[in-house]
Amino acid sequence: MKLNKYLSIILLVLVIACKDNPKEITITKDQAIKNYSHWYQVETGKPNAIVFASYKTTMIANGKDQSLLRISTVDSTGMEIKDAWLPFEISVKGDATIIDIDSTELESVLKSDTLSVWKSNINKGVKKLWLRAGNTTDKITVKVSTDSLWPASHEIHTIPADVKLLKPTKEQITQGPKIEQEMLGADISFLPQLEARGLKFHDDGLEKDAIQILKDHGFNYIRLRVFVNPENEKGYSPKEGFCGLDYTLQMAKRIKDVGLNLLLDFHYSDTWADPQKQFKPKAWEGLEFNKLTSTLKDYTKFVLTQLKDQGTMPQMVQIGNEVNHGIVWPEGHISNLDNLAALLKAGTEAVREVDANTTVMMHLALGGQNEETTFWFDNMIARGVEFDIIGLSYYPIWHCTLDDLNSNMLDLIGRYQKDINVVEYSAFKKAVNDMVFNLPNDRGNGTCIWEPLNTWSKIFDENGQPLNELYYYDEIHKEFLE
Repeated sequence: MKLNKYLSIILLVLVIACKDNPKEITITKDQAIKNYSHWYQVETGKPNAIVFASYKTTMIANGKDQSLLRISTVDSTGMEIKDAWLPFEISVKGDATIIDIDSTELESVLKSDTLSVWKSNINKGVKKLWLRAGNTTDKITVKVSTDSLWPASHEIHTIPADVKLLKPTKEQITQGPKIEQEMLGADISFLPQLEARGLKFHDDGLEKDAIQILKDHGFNYIRLRVFVNPENEKGYSPKEGFCGLDYTLQMAKRIKDVGLNLLLDFHYSDTWADPQKQFKPKAWEGLEFNKLTSTLKDYTKFVLTQLKDQGTMPQMVQIGNEVNHGIVWPEGHISNLDNLAALLKAGTEAVREVDANTTVMMHLALGGQNEETTFWFDNMIARGVEFDIIGLSYYPIWHCTLDDLNSNMLDLIGRYQKDINVVEYSAFKKAVNDMVFNLPNDRGNGTCIWEPLNTWSKIFDENGQPLNELYYYDEIHKEFLE
């Protein structure tokens, strides 16, 4: 039930609402200076929700490391209000402190061993603050709240001060391939559950298969998540086992029969894996690290072999879902950089052994957080993690502004010479696609909207009837893929 509450809160906010010798990237003037503020800002309006972004969610516990915080408000359509003025409180649970952008102290409301609270104001639309980490390796919860509006929060992971940070050599930053099939994708992993509840989908007044409808409106990729044992008592889908291997095989066949491509998203868990939780599968508990690594590889290989044997090999595979804080905790937590790299390499090796032509993605939930994105990729590439494409999530309530997303992607393609895919998004559909498909050097591979059939800024209503948002994709396909 926690998941339902979690999704409900997000839904409300979003409905009312982020080879060697690499070549220097060429960015034209228009691409470098393109401003997306008109896509997400309005001059004035009535605040309906708080939006709060932390530009880092992994910090070094050395008493010095700082992250920029950006706090703003949005109106009922999700647009940021440029002239907003609003008092708020910001609380920190854990070893960290908040200071103003000019390094002055904020007005303190409460200070205890476990919780500190300060007062401040959004002025002229935005308030920026610094979060300074303490010396404790742990998690820090930062929450922004005000009267009558939904609060917003971030969980920050602090890692040991003596962690070995690495930078990749020029030889390690190899030029990634240009992925020929550009993606206009949708993650519709919920579909079997929706159909089990009796939901049917329609287009042009006719009942049709949802996958066929998506294809008819320009989509060419479907993304599926797969859990290890979701049928477990504490799994994603106790007893039924939705999003397990059996359902994945069935869905993969439906996808291929319609003529679409498949992106498979390994969660390496019995339930949701994301930046705040990467629970180890129950069947893998108690394994020593080398055995855990080989088990992850064997599992990856087994799933892909099953798909290949039925003629539905994915064109693209994610080694983990939103892995900026690691996978299969605690061994693969971001505080254990060497372990994390070993686990990711095991997954990649499994893909290559089943089909060397399959594209491998590393997926972070850090659309606009450039400093943390480069921290992650630097340390993984320097430790030998190999992949073909960078995947990012972009939800504006967590992942900064559209301009931050654009700036981050421009920097990443220059640094790492890889294609980029915004493999999860929901809000600002037209803007996100415009941005990705206009990246320089044709390095924007595409996008994948998350669960558009029934959540967040969806493209069908509760009765399976198409909404106007579905027809955006006819335009997007025509503009960028034809």
